[in-house]
Amino acid sequence: MSALLTSSVPTVAAGSRAGRFAALAVLMLPVLLISIDNTVLSFALPSISRALDPDATTQLWIVDAYPLVLAGLLVVMGSIGDRIGRRRILVVGATGFALLSVAAAFATDAWMLVAARIAMGVFGAMLMPATLSIIRNVFTEAGERRLALAVWSTMFAAGNALGPLVGGVLLAHFQWGSVFLVAVPILVLMLVGVPFFVPESRDPAPGPVDVPSMLLSLGALGPVAWAIKSVVHPEERGLAIAMLAVGVVCGIAFVRRQLRSRTPMLDLTLFRSTAFTGSVLMNLAAMFSLTGFLFFIAQHLQLVAGLDPFASGVVLIPGSVLTIVAGLVVVPIVARVAPRWVVAVALLFSAAAYAMVAVLGHHATVVALGFAFVLLGIGIGASETVTNDLIISTAPADKAGAASALSETAYEIGAVLGTAVLGTILATAYRAHVAVPDGLSSTAHIAAQETLGGAVSAAADLGGSAGQALLASARAAFDSGVTITGSVAAVLMVVAASGAVVMLRRR
Repeated sequence: MSALLTSSVPTVAAGSRAGRFAALAVLMLPVLLISIDNTVLSFALPSISRALDPDATTQLWIVDAYPLVLAGLLVVMGSIGDRIGRRRILVVGATGFALLSVAAAFATDAWMLVAARIAMGVFGAMLMPATLSIIRNVFTEAGERRLALAVWSTMFAAGNALGPLVGGVLLAHFQWGSVFLVAVPILVLMLVGVPFFVPESRDPAPGPVDVPSMLLSLGALGPVAWAIKSVVHPEERGLAIAMLAVGVVCGIAFVRRQLRSRTPMLDLTLFRSTAFTGSVLMNLAAMFSLTGFLFFIAQHLQLVAGLDPFASGVVLIPGSVLTIVAGLVVVPIVARVAPRWVVAVALLFSAAAYAMVAVLGHHATVVALGFAFVLLGIGIGASETVTNDLIISTAPADKAGAASALSETAYEIGAVLGTAVLGTILATAYRAHVAVPDGLSSTAHIAAQETLGGAVSAAADLGGSAGQALLASARAAFDSGVTITGSVAAVLMVVAASGAVVMLRRR
């Protein structure tokens, strides 16, 4: 690895068009991988639930531990990459991520998997800001940069959308750990290409390493996510409120420290631009809608509709394809139509997807859910391309790492909140409506009351008419929760669309 860090292998000339797009091709590998990893667990979760038997809170942590750590460290890693070299931190991140993916694949209990996901988040945070900031420095011409960012956004959105399909294909032939092992060949290919095609870049005048700011950024995000997940449990509500308070205090302290510092880790003056702030918030909203939708549709298709993982992934292919198409088609459109209207309409597509699920409720067919994901995919692909261009074009080139990290932080916070908020609403509604019969062990009774996956396993063990009654009750309770969750999410997306019209008024 040391050879890669300091490699003097001649690269394709960064000044040539071929060289720039060769670098872009290599950089798309970690983007695709990280985005797939955001959502691939949605379809692996039922298999993991059966194999490791996590409770509802641990199940949410399996999904959210990775994006939570990723979100907490993106700004930190973007700042470090600006100092030590963006290509260098890209190589370190890829190596660590590959090794920890292997560890996650062979986890033997739920909390071991959570620990591996946490460590993956540390190294994943090194990858994403580096890719965006290198693009910002390599593509200096506005038209080319917009195209490069469209490719980046499209690849990220496509990876998020393709995650369930990848998971479905792998789970049809291999154990659940295979969804993590897929990272290894992709990262090996990237490590081979980086020395040849990706030029090194860094901030020529970096400030000092700000350890307190790093700790405060983590302290702001981690406790808040934990509080959202835990507040629904009466026995944990007091601690959840305390953790929420800790997160808010750390967030305020972080902002105050950045505003007072001569060389802040995060240049908060960027938020003086309403378009910049609005773009960051719309990025967050888009990822919120995507991850929240995938969290429940994956479980519905497999545990309610009875499809296997591969068939479930196939249902989402049209939406995945249109996510990619929308991200590319929107590039010429936004040159003629004001960005605020493009983003607002895109978010309304997401709102329509959730509204459709909420209205259909228990009567939602597999075809209807596939069409809802088509609407969602169009909205995600279009909105992410436009908002990323607004975010990156605002920042000066020498601070590209920090600005890129802001864009990525919005993505990952959206991913965390999508699962935490909508997943918590869904889990709460499920627990309120499911009827668990007698005759189960205490462990099986708790599992059936906590998650749909637990109820499916418990029903299989129980058998007979009691098992069928439990299964029917659990599926009905889950779909009741989906109706409530879809309604809440649809309202939130309409609010986000209204915010886009107001905040993105000026580019």
